[in-house]
Amino acid sequence: MHQRIRIKDIAEKTGVSIGTVDRVIHNRGHVSHEVRERVASVMREMGYEPNIIARSLANNRKTIRLAVILPDYRQDPYWLQPKEGVERAAEAVRHYGVAIDFYFFPLFEPKKYIDSIKKAIASAPEAVLFAPVFLNETELLLAETSRLGIPKVMINTHIEGTDSLSYIGQDSYQSGVLAGRLLNFGLNDGDQAMVLNLDKEVHNARHLQAKQQGFKDFFNSQENKSIEIFSEIFEDFDDQAKMKMWAVDLLKKYPRLNGIFVTNSRAYKLVHALSPEVQRKIKIVGFDLIEPNLHLLNENKIRFLINQNAWHQGYLGIHTLVNHLILRKTIPPLQHLPLDIVVRENVEYYLKRTLEIPLMLV
Repeated sequence: MHQRIRIKDIAEKTGVSIGTVDRVIHNRGHVSHEVRERVASVMREMGYEPNIIARSLANNRKTIRLAVILPDYRQDPYWLQPKEGVERAAEAVRHYGVAIDFYFFPLFEPKKYIDSIKKAIASAPEAVLFAPVFLNETELLLAETSRLGIPKVMINTHIEGTDSLSYIGQDSYQSGVLAGRLLNFGLNDGDQAMVLNLDKEVHNARHLQAKQQGFKDFFNSQENKSIEIFSEIFEDFDDQAKMKMWAVDLLKKYPRLNGIFVTNSRAYKLVHALSPEVQRKIKIVGFDLIEPNLHLLNENKIRFLINQNAWHQGYLGIHTLVNHLILRKTIPPLQHLPLDIVVRENVEYYLKRTLEIPLMLV
């Protein structure tokens, strides 16, 4: 955390009064050009940023409300992570007069997603943080926020060619490539490997398609092994009995299946559908450090988890909006987060790292 710089410190280093420094900061009163430049130079040298809190209070500025549109975390534990990241960031920026309004929608209901968008826009927020899990329906959000001049930041899924301030999250294509590379270590020539989408509306989910393509492209580029790659979509993943029957048929259909890449956080649902013997045989790569996955990682039933830093997506999303709205900083259009390779030997490090994030953002 940066050392706090006081107006008194600037005054002492510049050789002027505290009142003079205050007048320069707030651009009021008479200060000669020479003194103003000297104070400004010291401020830059010391890395001082004006106290936006005091400025906001002086201007009696209204509360800055940010709308956050996310899938309902009660349906999928993955979405609890970005929600908690947003909440942690909200604590850090509360003193700027920032307040967060959540708009949750059922994960597999595009029409309810549109309802949440309409409610969020109707609240006239200063800015929007959203996860565009439905590609087609997101067009409404993009069009309305653009028409109204509302800045926005997207997380989890990158839609190119929009006027969003920034995308924060994984490079989905490269995460598919990485999954292929990890599985490849355990595959033999002639084996079969599968991309498994345990999801609905996959055709409308850009990030899942990108992961799948990255995975396939990796194996197409390998010349030392011949691995047959195929993909499957199974939408009844919440019905364990159906999943078990599906898994039995799958293994009959692909007798040399030796590796499965689950494109989202539901790898644990696949493991639960497999017999103990198959769990020991097939290598599984999944996503995200949610509790069911972590338990199976520690049991070596999931070989690798790719951490796409969902908590940090929410946390940095709020950070980015505050930097734009209040601190007037330049925002990078792409903020790709690292793709962490997590195994049972290093998982505690990644869990501890999130807990150690400092509260103060800016």
